Amino acid sequence: MDSRLNNKPILIGGTTDRGVVASCSYEARRFGVHSAMPMKMALQLCPEAIVIKGNTSTYTKYSNQVSEIVREAVPVFEKTSIDEFYCDLTGMDKFFGCFKYSVELRDKIIKETGLPISFGLSANKTVSKIATGEAKPNNRIKVDVGTEKPFLAPLPVSKIPMVGDKTGQTLRNMGVKYIHTLQQMEMELMAKAFGENGISIWKKANGIDNSPVIPYQERKSISTERTFDKDTIDVAKLKGLLLAMAENLAFQLRRGEKVTSCVTMKIRYSDFQTQTLQCRIPYTAADHILIPKVLELFDKIYNRRMLVRLIGVRYSHLVNGGHQINLFEDSEERINLYQAMDKMRDRYGDRIVMSAAGMEARSISRFNPFKGEPPPLLANRRQ
Repeated sequence: MDSRLNNKPILIGGTTDRGVVASCSYEARRFGVHSAMPMKMALQLCPEAIVIKGNTSTYTKYSNQVSEIVREAVPVFEKTSIDEFYCDLTGMDKFFGCFKYSVELRDKIIKETGLPISFGLSANKTVSKIATGEAKPNNRIKVDVGTEKPFLAPLPVSKIPMVGDKTGQTLRNMGVKYIHTLQQMEMELMAKAFGENGISIWKKANGIDNSPVIPYQERKSISTERTFDKDTIDVAKLKGLLLAMAENLAFQLRRGEKVTSCVTMKIRYSDFQTQTLQCRIPYTAADHILIPKVLELFDKIYNRRMLVRLIGVRYSHLVNGGHQINLFEDSEERINLYQAMDKMRDRYGDRIVMSAAGMEARSISRFNPFKGEPPPLLANRRQ
């Protein structure tokens, strides 16, 4: 948390001309900025905005904290993104009260994580999602059974899930700007205009949604990729970035007490042709095994000698566990080194210590935009 960023327009995402806004503060949204907007356009709308590169490691850490709190408190929950949950509280009203229980759960999350939390409570997922959006920032809304339509009626049609820019523009061309107009339309007219999606939109506008809460399952893969500001053919640069990616993902595995048995390397050329190559390995979370394997896959897949637009690394087939020590290859010195580096990363950030060969890959670093953050340490390790 950085109090110096409070009440300021903040843009999270890439900083190059190809960068995209991943998220933004409410102060920035007042200028018309929104997620998925090109960063260049966002800065034209809000020149005073502070641009910060996303910190996947920190987001994942807090997301996992919230997940654990929810897991302990709710019998069934669905995690639809890094910061969005659906909780099934069916039956709680008979014993405790769903709204009271939700308020106490929200208070607990705020107290233990320091994060602002908004929630919407209703009889179904659609109304709950819309209510949560209306409750932001950091508030709560309860929509009682039978009041779904009046609650939705005054809102613009863009609030309905499934209604993107194109569908929203089509509805506006039909004279439909607010949900109450959509509620008064015949479902058959929406079906004629939009097909099956039209029926779904009409039902959502009327507060009808029978979709169940799908129980959350642990993720089976982690990945990262980088699109270059300028396409490159610099093999040393590509390998340095891949090394940094492989190293960072391996740390994420160890911190999450996971191991992987499948490594995938992805490359996209300047003509947008994309290739991937993967291989199976014994379960591990060790840098000295994963990094060489990623670089080996790169040597095999990079055969066109064309400019490269994007590269990425993915570890999949994840299971709970730790690195299995090899009695013949893993020295006590190496194990102690991993533990020491991971301890520093946990305390100071995931890129505070890194291999010297990956130092040029600063694009995956997550540094504070203000001065005063300690510089990263370099670690040259024999592979």
